[in-house]
Amino acid sequence: MKKPIRVLQVFARMDRGGAETMIMNLYRKIDRSKVQFDFIVHTNDKCAYDDEIRMLGGRIFRIPKYTGSNHMTYMKSWMNFIKSHPEYRIIHGHVRSTASIYLRIAKKFGLITIAHSHNTSSGKGISAIVKNVLQYPIKYIADYMFSCSIEAGKWLFGKNVTKKDNFYILCNAIDLKKFSYNKTIRDKLRKDLKIQDKFVLGHVGRFHAQKNHSFIIDIFKEVYDRNQNSVLLLVGDGELRTSIENKIKKFKLEDNVIFTGVRTDIPELLQAMDVFLFPSLYEGLPVTLVEAQASGLVCIVSDNITNEINLTELVVPTSLNSSSEYWANIVLKYNNDYKRKNTYEKIKNNGYDINQTVKWLESFYLKTAGMVT
Repeated sequence: MKKPIRVLQVFARMDRGGAETMIMNLYRKIDRSKVQFDFIVHTNDKCAYDDEIRMLGGRIFRIPKYTGSNHMTYMKSWMNFIKSHPEYRIIHGHVRSTASIYLRIAKKFGLITIAHSHNTSSGKGISAIVKNVLQYPIKYIADYMFSCSIEAGKWLFGKNVTKKDNFYILCNAIDLKKFSYNKTIRDKLRKDLKIQDKFVLGHVGRFHAQKNHSFIIDIFKEVYDRNQNSVLLLVGDGELRTSIENKIKKFKLEDNVIFTGVRTDIPELLQAMDVFLFPSLYEGLPVTLVEAQASGLVCIVSDNITNEINLTELVVPTSLNSSSEYWANIVLKYNNDYKRKNTYEKIKNNGYDINQTVKWLESFYLKTAGMVT
């Protein structure tokens, strides 16, 4: 091959979300002399991964965000783009709400189409209803359907599709060695954060209703009331951060909650924690929980999350119908009560090693594009 095939990845924006992080993990490892990624995003903002994408040889193109009222403009933008870029053989769509629009257009121009499910809900309200209507036809349009889990596949494509030959689970794999527990890193970061002698609860996720930060604060208050040596480490940012900050002030917990903002050193931050809290209202299969398990952390998680995430014995599913006091009781069981374990082999054997996954995806792209037999 003289030139790599170029695969068009479609996202809303390339910030540090779960799906975006998953595709970047693969992008860093894929043989870019054979397969190169380019990205279409639905924003004019500069995003967290933009510089790295360009450094890896990728290009970033921009399509107007879909509003409903700009339906014809949106379609025309896609048609003009694909007409002027005949170099693409494959389009891999991660934006599900408008996938039935852009994948249909891509098919008309002969592209191989992939729809990828990363979640199990569109949320609530009118916006969610509109998204559900828009995404319904995807299963009749896409040539291939990918999903991070069986449950996410059933939700978006239907149970029957998950039994077909054109449906694949693409694991949210990670670079396991980066996350393996390291006491030296743990001690250094805890010293940097001035939490050397603290019982540290942690969470990684954007401040969005889905992630249930308000309940995390309720749980932490119950923990702190019984163990004032406790600290909560919140990694991420988002539209609900201010309301969460206000709730923390109301509970007078400002000195015991650390907001790190968006960080690139997630493996190190996980080392600094003692317990990982993840009471999401819904999820596909969160890459963050794979990372937390890889670092040897006990993960106390919502039982709304598929049990496919139970890659180790470190996951403790807990009902969201239970009180914050009940959750706190579980958290406090692990106050210096367990030793961090090396989970490398167990997670690798479950198929979440990035080196295995990237080989499969690279082969899939090349075979599908007719570059290898």
